[in-house]
Amino acid sequence: MRGRQFEFVYFGGGTPSYLSNEQLKRLIARINEHWNWEAAREVTFECEPGTLKQSKLQTIKDIGVTRLSLGVEHFDDEILSTNGRAHKSPEIFRAYQWAREVGFPQINIDLIAGMLGETDDKWKMAVHKAIELDPDSVTIYQMEVPFNTKIAKETREHGDVATPIAGWDQKRAWVDWAFSEFEKAGYAVSSAYTLVKPQRHAGFVYRDSLWRGADLVGTGVASFGHFQGVHYQNVDTWEQYTEALQRGELPLNRALPITPHQRLIREMSLQLKTGHIDAGYFRNKFGVEIVQEFKEAYDSLARDGFVTLAGDDVRVTRPGLLRVDTLLPRFFEPEHRGIRYT
Repeated sequence: MRGRQFEFVYFGGGTPSYLSNEQLKRLIARINEHWNWEAAREVTFECEPGTLKQSKLQTIKDIGVTRLSLGVEHFDDEILSTNGRAHKSPEIFRAYQWAREVGFPQINIDLIAGMLGETDDKWKMAVHKAIELDPDSVTIYQMEVPFNTKIAKETREHGDVATPIAGWDQKRAWVDWAFSEFEKAGYAVSSAYTLVKPQRHAGFVYRDSLWRGADLVGTGVASFGHFQGVHYQNVDTWEQYTEALQRGELPLNRALPITPHQRLIREMSLQLKTGHIDAGYFRNKFGVEIVQEFKEAYDSLARDGFVTLAGDDVRVTRPGLLRVDTLLPRFFEPEHRGIRYT
């Protein structure tokens, strides 16, 4: 990567804000020996509110960050504590005020619907407090329980006891209600997960640039764990990861091949998450009529009421957006359709 100018930079996922001021400065100094992002169009940094001080936020801005994303998740202290978050509500408001004072061009906040202990009243409170903060954009996720998490393990250990997380219908209802409240407050839907304040939000530059004919190649390091280019977040321990490597069950220092067809599926999946498919984009780039190429999948989604089809115009309906991740396997190659996550 020596000598390359990065056009987009994303610090995360995970919580890079756990690094101290001095660690951040040393990290950037070492990076700048080889490459930098002085001309980058977008630099995003994920933060956990409880890890922030005003001086750290100033350091984050000084290294060129243009978009700050605060992992607020909720405003109820009991829910934050039960779900293992390292912050409470006073730290959210303090961190947000500091971020405004430091002067980041864009501030996003994350919310999660359906965390342990969630209720209708607590969720409504969280949404209204988020609206009062008036962020430039908001990202709303539905609580997921990966198969290897503590919650999932405890559930399996107790037999057929239901996971103590709200069901998908309830979580979708909460997210749907939240989107409508943000829209009433002047926000516009940007994707299945995001809303933006149109008058002051420039859009998600990296995401939107994907659909302008450029072949963007991603090179990334995430704070929640890569080793020799292999992601090990979804294994239980470092020891289990290294043991799997020794058994030859995970690739080590080896590029993972991707075919043109798989690249098409990946880009189509990303577009589906924005709620709109540009069939002309795929015709020009891949020489493929996607509605015909994936006719069975699109027809089934249309029958289920999750997409509408009108020639080149493919749009994901509101019910479809609320469950968009569950729709994507219909487009996967057959050998990848049964992969388990939750």
